[in-house]
Amino acid sequence: MENQKELYSESDLKLMRAAEDSLLMGRNRVEELTKFAENSSVKRIGIAHCVGMTREATELKERLSDKFEVYTVDCKYAKIKGSKLLNDETVKGTSCNPAGQADFLAQNETELNISFGLCIGHDILFNMKSKAPTTTLVVKDREHKHNPYQEFVT
Repeated sequence: MENQKELYSESDLKLMRAAEDSLLMGRNRVEELTKFAENSSVKRIGIAHCVGMTREATELKERLSDKFEVYTVDCKYAKIKGSKLLNDETVKGTSCNPAGQADFLAQNETELNISFGLCIGHDILFNMKSKAPTTTLVVKDREHKHNPYQEFVT
């Protein structure tokens, strides 16, 4: 544990510098995300969102579009049947497609991706498959209106 700096590549340290320069005390996460993207010279942002949060993802896209090229993709991208994907006829409906979302954003050459309300597991898979660095803006928590921290403060 003597030289923890050795754990970081030069590009990691650039990311850390951008993060440090993006702290906006008393401001919200979207403002900090915008500042971070600007400090990182990001031009193209991707939003991978739950289909149930399309309206909110569109609002975020509109907010970011004055400074960035923004691409959105919902979780039902490519409309894959769940029974086909999981090879299980008992699975009904259209499957979520986090790998497809990551691929779509990679094809559009996004430089920073946002996970926006994806289900647990789907968010993990999206982050693993994403070619661009990914941050989480909204997590899915049906009980606490997407604020899981409420579990600890109520």
